Formats: sequence, structure tokens, C-alpha cells
Amino acid sequence: MSESDIRKPVRAVARPLAASLLTLALAACAVGPDHVRPNLPLPDHYSQQAGATPEQGATARATPDANAPFWDAFDDPTLSRLVDEALVANHDLRIALSRYDRANALLRGAKFDRFPTVTASAEGGESRSSADQLPGVARGDRDVESYRAGIDASWELDLFGRVRRSVESQRAETAATAADLEALQVAIVGEVVSGYVELRGLQARLQVARENADNQRETLRLVDARLEAGRGTEFDTARARAQLESTLARVPALEAAEAVTMHRLAVLTGRTPDALVAELSTPRPLPALPARFDPGAPGELLRRRPDIRAAEERLHAATARIGVATADLFPRFTLGGLIGSQAIDSDALFERDSETRLIALGVDWSFLDIGRVRARIAAADADAEGELARYQQTVLRALEDTENALVRYARARDEDAHLARAAADSARAAELARIRFEAGAADLFEVLDAERNRLQAQDALADVRTRSVNGAVGVYRSLAGGWPSRQPSRESLAGR
Repeated sequence: MSESDIRKPVRAVARPLAASLLTLALAACAVGPDHVRPNLPLPDHYSQQAGATPEQGATARATPDANAPFWDAFDDPTLSRLVDEALVANHDLRIALSRYDRANALLRGAKFDRFPTVTASAEGGESRSSADQLPGVARGDRDVESYRAGIDASWELDLFGRVRRSVESQRAETAATAADLEALQVAIVGEVVSGYVELRGLQARLQVARENADNQRETLRLVDARLEAGRGTEFDTARARAQLESTLARVPALEAAEAVTMHRLAVLTGRTPDALVAELSTPRPLPALPARFDPGAPGELLRRRPDIRAAEERLHAATARIGVATADLFPRFTLGGLIGSQAIDSDALFERDSETRLIALGVDWSFLDIGRVRARIAAADADAEGELARYQQTVLRALEDTENALVRYARARDEDAHLARAAADSARAAELARIRFEAGAADLFEVLDAERNRLQAQDALADVRTRSVNGAVGVYRSLAGGWPSRQPSRESLAGR
């Protein structure tokens, strides 16, 4: 029988078989459940709608665009620059970016499972049998050379969707990692803005303490003058000096907090802790507040917040893994093939008579190990249930964060209005007490008490205005609106 006669029946079987299996692979469905976003009952609106009027505390600006970078609404060039630097140079973002790159690489690898795996190999060798193995054979005739070269291919026919579900799972994991990166951007930017606001608030409180110390020095000077004139007492001088020293004692703690905040801002922007001290030491006013907030409907959080998207994608991945485990209930078909050349002489390696080939269909079925397969399916089901609970919890926490941020901001604005009046009245009372003391109509105790109240009221006002602006930052952060889709720059990181 000639070689062509042998090839004909092989081709007659192999080609229709391969075509049929390819058709089945393309038409087959994926086992396991499809992911559907859970339908959660959400309120129609938030219980607290935040708002601020221009006369309340810090200068108010127009309502910001929810899709624009929110820090631009504060109209502070220094703040905007710090945020931009943090977004390209923060090392926590660099770590998150590496995780995203890793997930993308795994996704690319998973996609290759949908295609045949092709490898090439070659081998050459020489062996000699012993005289005991081949008695009577001459020494030279016991030497045997062998050469082989070939290309192997194998392809899992994804009839029941195991590979497709695996790719789907990895794609969802990659999307979750991307959302994690975006969520970290939200956290980093929020920390930069909050730190900057805290810094300007500390500087405002330092200014209050120093101005009150100057006023109390003037009071001590008057008391000393009265003592020298014989109209005062050492007791009055001691009380005035004690109050001055108490006010001066506030300054070191505030200066320390100021330095710590500047160090933190520097590290957040990828610099050494002392890099921003010279630049940020000059006091500036607190960033201006927006006129009002429009938080929108709670359902918009499902679209805006990256932590919710990450939780949903991980639920998607866990759902797809159920399909991966379920596919083991069905047989796994693998199509393999080989074409190559084999000879005992290297010169004859690629000649016609040295040709080798193979086509094979493999079947792997775990029906005899059904208990372990069902155990893996049960484990995958449990993972999906856990991810569903995590998703629901993430949504509830997002709603809680937003409600808390809105109510904190609104109450801070109310507190600001009261403390603004208290600070103005206490300043007026301290001024009148000083006039009355100089005229002899009031004793020193009234002056010291009025100055102490003025210091407390002004310090409290500076603190609440800091909390008001940070409350606005908290609202933006909880709503996750106006965040950029930027990734850290590897070039900028390399230069740090």
C-alpha cells in the first residue's frame, strides 16, 4: 500500500472530525449562571440635603460642576498643583498601578487559553548499546544516532465554557483592580485636600493665638504701668502674666501640628517630608466654600463610586468561577496534533520518508470524581454569596458615608453661623472691658475674662471653619464626583 493510500482514510476522518468539533466549540454555550447586577432597594433622596449661603462663614462660590475636578471649586492654585503632583507621583498609587498591570497581564494570559497552544522542539542524540545487550554485534554497529524535530499543537475545545468563564472571571478581576486604583485616587486626593485645608486652618488658629497674645501683652503692659503708678497690685500682674503665658503655650502645639501636616502633604506628593515647608509656611486663607451641593439621587452612587464598582466586578468574577467549576461536570475535549521529522541521520532529517504526523482527540471527564467536583462548585457558590453580601454592604456603607458627610457639613455650617456671632460679640466685649478698665470702671478680672472668652470664641470659629471646608471635602469624597481618570506617571516616579 502506498503512502498516499494510507493518507486518504486519515484525511477522510480527520477533516470532518476537526470541522465538526470546531462547529461545536463555536456554537456551545457556557455553563453556570450569568452575572446580573443585584437590584437593591435604594431611597429616592438623601435625608439631609446640604447647602450653604454666602453669608455663612467663609466666602461661598457657585455650585461646582459634578463632573469637574472638585478641588477647582476652591479656587486655590497651590491646592490644585499639590493635587496634580499627588496624582502623578504618589507611591501608593504606584503600588496600585502595579497591581492593575499584573491583573491586565493575567487577563492577556487567560485569553490565550482560547487558542491552540503551539510549541516547537528538536532533539539529537547518540546512544551505544552494550555487548551484553547485543551479543555478537560489532562495536561500531552498536552506536545509534537519532534526530527529531517537530511542531506540537493542542487545543481545548471549549464546548461547555470553562475557558470562556475563566476569561470572564479574570476580566472582571481586572476591572475590579482598575476600580481599586480609581478608589485610591479618590482617597489620595481627598487626603491631600483635607490636609491642605487642615494646614490653612492651623495657620488661622496660630494667627488667632498670636493676635490674642499681642492683646494680652498690651493688657500686661497696662497692669505693669498701674502697678508702677501705685494703683495696681502684684496679684493683678501675676494674673495677667499667667493668662499671657497660657495663650503663648497654645502656639508650640499648633506649630507642631502645622509642621506635621506639611510633612504629610510632601510625602503624599512623592517628596521628602521637608520639601514643602518653605513654600507652605506662608499663611493663606482657607479655600472658599461652594454655595451649595447637589448630591443627586442615591442611585447615582452605583455609577460614581469606584469601591461599589470594584465590589460588583468581584461579584461578577465569583459568579463566573461557578461556571468554571460547573464545567468539570462535563467532559473536556482536547484536540492535539503533531507534524515533524525523525531520522537516524541528520542529513535525512527533513527528507520525505522521515516525515511524522499525529492528530488526536483527547477526552477528560471527571464523572468518577463527581464528589470533588460538586464540592468545588459548592465552594464557588459560597464565594459568590460572600461577594454578594460584600457588594450589598459596600452600597450601604456608601449611602452611610454620604448621609454622614452631608449632615456633618450642614451642622458645621450651622455651628459656624453661631460661632461667627460669638466671636464678633466676644471681640466687642473685650474691647469694652479694656475701655472700662482704663477708665477705672471695671477691674482686671473683667478684662482677663473677656480676653479669654475672645480667644476661645475666635479659636473655635477658626476650627469650625476648617471643619466646614473639610466637611465639603467629605461630601465630594463620599459622592466620588469629579474625579480624574488619570494614572501615575512611571516617568515622574522614576525621577523621584
